[in-house]
Amino acid sequence: MTTGAVAVEIAQVSKWWKDLGLAKKLKFVRDEPIKWYMWPMACLPGPRLSQERVDLTKPLSLIYIVDDIFDCYGGSFYELTLFTRAVQRWDLAAMEELPECMKVCFKALYGVTNEFALKIYTKHGLNPITTLVKSWVRLCNAFLEEAKWFESGKSPSAEEYLKNGRVSTGVHVILVHIFFSMGQGLSDHNVALMNEFPSIISTLSTILRLCDDLEGDNDVKKDGTDGSYMKCYIKDHPGVSIEETRKHIKHRISEEWKRLNQELVAPENQLPLSFVRVCFNGARMVPLMYSYDGDTPSMLEEHVKSLLCNADNLRATPPQD
Repeated sequence: MTTGAVAVEIAQVSKWWKDLGLAKKLKFVRDEPIKWYMWPMACLPGPRLSQERVDLTKPLSLIYIVDDIFDCYGGSFYELTLFTRAVQRWDLAAMEELPECMKVCFKALYGVTNEFALKIYTKHGLNPITTLVKSWVRLCNAFLEEAKWFESGKSPSAEEYLKNGRVSTGVHVILVHIFFSMGQGLSDHNVALMNEFPSIISTLSTILRLCDDLEGDNDVKKDGTDGSYMKCYIKDHPGVSIEETRKHIKHRISEEWKRLNQELVAPENQLPLSFVRVCFNGARMVPLMYSYDGDTPSMLEEHVKSLLCNADNLRATPPQD
């Protein structure tokens, strides 16, 4: 991909995001469409997938916005439950009881998801809406579980936290969208797999969750509503040091990478190899997204600039004899 091609896609994403108006209507949500676009750019390289990258940035952005509804809006647990039920019903009439900000979010989620499903049906002859909605319901249930822990003051065990945290990454939601967008291996068997939580998605989700918690929670004593695997592990193991905990997390990440490598050479779930490669690309992107300098991914901007410059350099360099 050249810098010019990426610039066109970024312009399309930026226009869509501005027209959607969520950042203007919901002042508490993140406003980072270019950062969100970097995920599809990394997972789906190549000039032929331009429209897919733009289309996939849309549901990916809504993962962050729904997360902000649960974490930053400050709504009651009852309101968050109503929002989750509205997603489960998947009916615009279900949003009547919701606070205005949740109505805005649900309406955007409903519209973007149905539009995506229609594109897939038109292109591939298969309507993915049931699977897409199931993925959103699973995500909202995970967010609601986190809200329940915070509401009750309960601190989950490290393994309870990680089991739920794999889902709350949103990795499954976006990979379900990618699976249908690629249009390969759309068999009943594979669609049934995507309705669940395939091992390759679970592995990538674990890598992301642990990397996010490891790099984003250097101070395990800081206040916060999200919790972290590190905090839960230290609670489960009185007397363990922060350094020992970090070493343990790095070991777990390494073990998950071994599982991911195994998926490439002998995929147990028989999903298309092209989809497996997308998961690898996503895993490679994780260290860039979750290497923090304060609240900002410190390596991301530098590496993206390098990536784009190298793409143009490669295009301009004539082949050698």
